[in-house]
Amino acid sequence: MMNVTIYDVAREANVSMATVSRVVNGNPNVKPATRKKVVEVIERLGYRPNAVARGLASKKTTTVGVIIPDISSTFFAELARGIEDIATMYKYNIILSNSDQNLDKELHLLNTMLGKQVDGIVFMGGNITTELVEEFKKSPVPIVLAGSIEESEKIPSVNIDYEQATYDAIDSFIQNGHKEIAIVIGPLQEPINRERKLAGYKRALSEAGIDYKENFVIEGDYTYDSGIEAFEKLLEGDVKPTAIYSGSDEMALGVIHGAEDKGYKVPNDFEVISSDNTRLSLMVRPQLTTIVQPLYDIGAVAMRLLTKLMNKEEITDHIIVLPHRIEQRSSTK
Repeated sequence: MMNVTIYDVAREANVSMATVSRVVNGNPNVKPATRKKVVEVIERLGYRPNAVARGLASKKTTTVGVIIPDISSTFFAELARGIEDIATMYKYNIILSNSDQNLDKELHLLNTMLGKQVDGIVFMGGNITTELVEEFKKSPVPIVLAGSIEESEKIPSVNIDYEQATYDAIDSFIQNGHKEIAIVIGPLQEPINRERKLAGYKRALSEAGIDYKENFVIEGDYTYDSGIEAFEKLLEGDVKPTAIYSGSDEMALGVIHGAEDKGYKVPNDFEVISSDNTRLSLMVRPQLTTIVQPLYDIGAVAMRLLTKLMNKEEITDHIIVLPHRIEQRSSTK
């Protein structure tokens, strides 16, 4: 069956295409009898307005691009849910793409989104390179970062204070009497880990007069398997940690299960704190003590900020830092 066009509706209703357009767009300048006739024809023919054509006419497609490292990650899935809910509230459609945190793919997806005439982009990535920033600056539409750090703070973003959050986690270990504290961190090439989380770890140790041990910093890739591997590496040293902070819930699960596989018990032998508070933190036993990072809210606030930028509303602050807290559960004493 051929697509029904605005021309078909106009011909069948014996009105102009401009009149059909006014009816479709809710313009009040149409006589009630004419509106009724046009609506009846639209329903009978099954006409659906062409979103692309309307976008070309209005210079808006009411579509937003979302570039995400990995939608299968619980962390990014919760962020994406917040984005999608607010997009729906403001009547925007979403085009979602996985970048696999590959720079070439990120650049390709960015240009693909712009080629599809999106009205704005929410971008998530661990390493916001200078190359990406230059592309963001050239973008004809606004771009907002969600859960991603860009050091110059020229690109609008929504995050928590990752340095302070990590400091708080390490300090809570210190208050519990721990001196041998390890950190299983995400890739150190990412500023969020290198410049924020590691800095918070070092600051907490320094203020407590505890020596920084390089072999207590284990780099992972956020996955469960890297958490297991990290725990095994921590056992290799002469001095073993008594407390372990993990940069993701998946790695924390790996740490706990790695400890159990070796006959240790959490929290009796090792206390563990994680950093995301995804659903995984409640699924493991013992349940994870964790930094409550409001993932849904980060996504939702990023999307709301984008709607303001797209509609040229006044913005008081383009760098938004949401609050965090530590949720005490049974992986700590």
